[in-house]
Amino acid sequence: MSGTFFTGLIPLTFGIAFLIGTTVIVADESVFSLNKRRIVSDAKDSSDRVFETADWPAEQTAVIVCDVWDYHHSINAVRRIEEILPRLNALLKEARKRGAIIIHAPSDCMPEYAGHPARLSATNIAKTPLPDDIAAWCSRIPSEEQASYPIDQSDGGEDDDPSEHQRWAEKLKELGRNPAMPWKAQSPGIEIDGTKDYISDRGDEVWSILVDRKIRHVIVAGVHTNMCVLGRPFGLRQLAKQKMDVVLVRDLTDCMYNPKRWPFVDHFTGNDLIVSYIERFVCPTITSDQILGGQAIRFQGDSRRVSDVAAVSPKSNPDSKAITWSILNVPTGPSRSLTSSKRLWLRCAIRFPDGALDQPGTLQAIGPVEGAWINGKPLSTEKATDGITIFKLDKELTFGNDDPNLLVLCYDVQFDASIHGAPQVITGAGITVLSGKWQAAYQSWNSNAEDLSATNIPLPAKFALPPEIFHECRR
Repeated sequence: MSGTFFTGLIPLTFGIAFLIGTTVIVADESVFSLNKRRIVSDAKDSSDRVFETADWPAEQTAVIVCDVWDYHHSINAVRRIEEILPRLNALLKEARKRGAIIIHAPSDCMPEYAGHPARLSATNIAKTPLPDDIAAWCSRIPSEEQASYPIDQSDGGEDDDPSEHQRWAEKLKELGRNPAMPWKAQSPGIEIDGTKDYISDRGDEVWSILVDRKIRHVIVAGVHTNMCVLGRPFGLRQLAKQKMDVVLVRDLTDCMYNPKRWPFVDHFTGNDLIVSYIERFVCPTITSDQILGGQAIRFQGDSRRVSDVAAVSPKSNPDSKAITWSILNVPTGPSRSLTSSKRLWLRCAIRFPDGALDQPGTLQAIGPVEGAWINGKPLSTEKATDGITIFKLDKELTFGNDDPNLLVLCYDVQFDASIHGAPQVITGAGITVLSGKWQAAYQSWNSNAEDLSATNIPLPAKFALPPEIFHECRR
């Protein structure tokens, strides 16, 4: 994301993020002396931030750079990435100098690096036995099963001014880029050492690199915290799931969060909430000054008097006409929200393991179901009898690559204000009952019955939906 591309459009200043923290004196360059931060809860559900010192031998440490692309569809995301680039590159140089390995992981960009020495180092690595699902997106790990996700990112998280966003999209078109997915390579602000580094966006390759180099500790930096940094096959969840000693560099990351979405806080508080969620349920965090010395970064636009927020009291939605999603346990009995509504929308993320839909399956829904959609596409009804509606599930409607899919159902609750039974998915592998947490939105009596905006979201479910509503079909 070179600054020359913004000439005459939006002025950017490089390396101007505020620096906070204290200088760290490095006693032994072969060791990373870290102060890992986590949030722990006691039996009374009281939470505290705790710190743990750790000495990581550099030769047993890897740094993974997640999705620091050359371009992005959000201009505000671009601005914030540009702020952390110099500090991130300096951290990589320091880690490399001390003996750590660097893995550059710009997803979807491997064609750009065909023949690059660092890419060849990754593809030529010795193969190793692989953990289950190491090549798949990771939507949730066991430690998150009872967690409440702190923000709504289902709109994609863009916080751009609409006019600036439009101008940026036009600029991307002029550059021959797809405004929705403009990235083709890692940012040129990140140096790649072809003699020492690796380039890969594959979970199986990254895992093989870690095993081959006898890596025990991983430092993750990059974007975006609440999407790719958490969920990629080489991301925080997958590494924590595989018992790797992993930390996030919390001042060298940024999330995708729109303040117009729940809990209706500013972007930087949204970022803090995601970091706090990670510290509670996924892994510890550190700051860049622990490796570089100097001071940790604070974004230039962050003018809050109180930062590093761990929890907030959600505000009310300022747009009274907007659809607001909340968590609902299914099945459910009568409730005031259902009684006062005309329609109930339910949505979740559902993963069909590879081969599960080689033969068409069915979705069975109990109660007054008006329709069902997968990834915004309507499901055809096979039959409806005795209060059960059966929909056909075709593989062609899904992503078909182990990725989570968006499943939406619409219920007419004007006469029966309850959901008596959880939907069920039936495939060749058996029956999966989709009981538990879903997201719910209530449509009032005076709403537009033709409005189907709730049936889809701007981004795939793996990026947009919280882990608490993730369901997986039987294998």
